Amino acid sequence: MIAQLNGLAPDIAAALERALTEGEIGRDDALLLSGVEGDALDALVRVADLLRVRQAGELVTYVVNRNINFTNVCVKSCGFCAFSRDLRSEQGYYLPLEEVVRRATEAAAMGATEVCVQAGLAPRMTGGEYAEIARTLKSALPHLHLHAFSPEEVKFGAGRQRRPLRDFLTELKEAGVDTLPGTSAEILDDDIRAALGPGRINTRQWLEVVRTAHEVGLKTTATMMFGHVEQWHHRIDHLLTLRDLQRETGGLTEFVPLSFVHEEAPIFLARGTDALAPGPSVTDRLRLYALARLILGASVRNLQVSWVKEGLSLASRLLGAGVNDLGGTLMNESISTAAGARHGQLLTPAQLRKVARSAGRVPAQRSTLYRILHTFEADETAGEGATEQLNTVVDAAATFGSYAALTQDQAFRYEPTAQERQLSD
Repeated sequence: MIAQLNGLAPDIAAALERALTEGEIGRDDALLLSGVEGDALDALVRVADLLRVRQAGELVTYVVNRNINFTNVCVKSCGFCAFSRDLRSEQGYYLPLEEVVRRATEAAAMGATEVCVQAGLAPRMTGGEYAEIARTLKSALPHLHLHAFSPEEVKFGAGRQRRPLRDFLTELKEAGVDTLPGTSAEILDDDIRAALGPGRINTRQWLEVVRTAHEVGLKTTATMMFGHVEQWHHRIDHLLTLRDLQRETGGLTEFVPLSFVHEEAPIFLARGTDALAPGPSVTDRLRLYALARLILGASVRNLQVSWVKEGLSLASRLLGAGVNDLGGTLMNESISTAAGARHGQLLTPAQLRKVARSAGRVPAQRSTLYRILHTFEADETAGEGATEQLNTVVDAAATFGSYAALTQDQAFRYEPTAQERQLSD
C-alpha cells in the first residue's frame, strides 16, 4: 500500500504513511487530510479500509433492535430537531409503561436482543421515570439488553432529582440499564452547540455524564452530527476529544457519525444562519468516515454507518471507507424521519446482510457489546431463529406503527396539567 502513495503530494503521502505505520494520526495530519480530493481522497479511503481490516476485521456486523421513543414532548427547542413538540402541541404524545413494555416484548418475539429507549424531556417528568422504565422492562424481559437514555436525559433526570450524576447513573445501572447511547453529542464545541440549541447540554457536561457512566460500569456509544454550521477543525477536535476520553476510560463501544438531515429542521426552515449547510456532501462523508477510522480506530475500533441517514447505496460504499458496522434493524425510527430522512424505519436482518454482501464482506449478527452471535458466511439463515419472522415484515409502519400515526393517536396524547399550562404561559 505504501508504494501506492507514490505520486501524491509529499505531505499527503507522509501523513497516510504515518497512519499505516502508527495506526492513527494527530491533529495536523487530520487537518491536512480533511481537504483531499481526487487521487488523494481515493488513497485516504484505501488507507482507512486497510486499517479497518487490521483493527476490526472483515465482518460487517449489525444488531437486531428496536427504538422506543416514549415521548416527543420536550422542554427544549433545538434548531436541528424536528421530532420534539411543545407541551401544548396537538401532536405531543407520552407512552405509558405498559405500552413501552408491549413494544419491547413484540421486538423480543421477533428476535431483538436490544431495545434503545430515548425520548424528549417532558416538563412533567420528575427524573424517577428513567429508573422506573428500566426496572419495569428488566422485570418483564430480563434477557433483553437495555440501551437507554442519552447524556441529555441523564443530566435532566439527575437535575430534576437534585442528585449527583454518579448516584443517578448508579441507580440506572441497578435498575437494569445496560449501556447508554452517546447521543446529544452533536459537535463537542460550545460555540457550535449554542448556534444549534441554546440551553442544550454543553461539552463539559456531556463529557462528565459519559465519563461518569464509564466509571460506574456503563459503557456508551459516541456520536457526531455533522454537516450544519461546523468546520473541519471542529469535527477533528471532536474526534480527538473522544480519543482522549477513550484512552482515559476505555468505555466507548463504537463511534457513529450522523449526517445532518436538514429538510424539516427548524434551523434550516428559519434560515437562521447564512453559514448553515444542507447536510454534508458525499465527498465530505467519505472524508469524515475515513478520518474517523484514522483518528479513532486504534482506540474505538467499531465505526458504524447510519443507514437511516445515508441510505443503502452510500452505506455500502462507506463500508469501503473504514466502516465495520451497519447499526440495527430499528423497527421504529422517528427522529431522522421527522427531520426529513427518507430511508425508512426498518431494515430486516436479510436486508442488512445484503448490504454487507454488496460490499464483498461477510455479515454477522452481534450483541450490543459486539459479541458475535451468528456469522452468515454460507447459509443465509443459519442461526437466525426468531429473526426469520422479522424478515417477513413488508410494511414496517403497518406492523410496528409510525411516528406520524403516533402523533395523531389520541390514546397516547400528552395532556398538560393545569400547572404545566400555567408555568408555560
